[in-house]
Amino acid sequence: MNIAFTLKNKGYKVGLLDADIDCPNVCMFLGIKYEASGEYPIKPFDMDGIKILSTAMFVDDNKKPIIWRGPMIGKMVSEFLENTEWGELDYLIIDLPPGTSDAPLSIIQLLDLKGFIIVTTPQHIPAINAIRSGMMAKRLGVSILGVIENMSNNDPRGGIEVSDALEAPFLGSIKNNSDFGEMSDRGIVPVMKNEEIKEEYIKIVKQIIG
Repeated sequence: MNIAFTLKNKGYKVGLLDADIDCPNVCMFLGIKYEASGEYPIKPFDMDGIKILSTAMFVDDNKKPIIWRGPMIGKMVSEFLENTEWGELDYLIIDLPPGTSDAPLSIIQLLDLKGFIIVTTPQHIPAINAIRSGMMAKRLGVSILGVIENMSNNDPRGGIEVSDALEAPFLGSIKNNSDFGEMSDRGIVPVMKNEEIKEEYIKIVKQIIG
């Protein structure tokens, strides 16, 4: 999400797809209350020039569980990619669920991806899970663009562990900043309101597009 807004601020045309099909949260983080019409082609929601799409736009209650088996998740991902009016984009940022489930597998099969960005936290167990995701991508021929450590305490143990295991660049850390969580809970994009967070993401995005 913050990577998408950082790219937009640098003048790029950006789309943001929430591919966490059964637990979508991008709309809540962005404060979006939008119901898609259900007509084809699907039209993403436009927020400050970023085209955004999420399963949450098709569900009338955020607390209602989305209980779908793998084929349904794969079909929804396909609809988001093949039957959506994205228009001309420089970057499509896809927010994936953790792990090696149907959503990331479907996206790898449907798209010629430029690469994965692996996000982890300082703890060892999330790092192990992030390594699994990265290994899946590599096994299926997708490059790892780099690793980011979120909620960092200035000692990026988890990020370095993942970076070393995947032989991928360590792009940087996002500090454990109380403003970050508070703004996200209120539907405010942190890079648009906090200069320190904004600068951290600018450094990371420069490496990604470089």
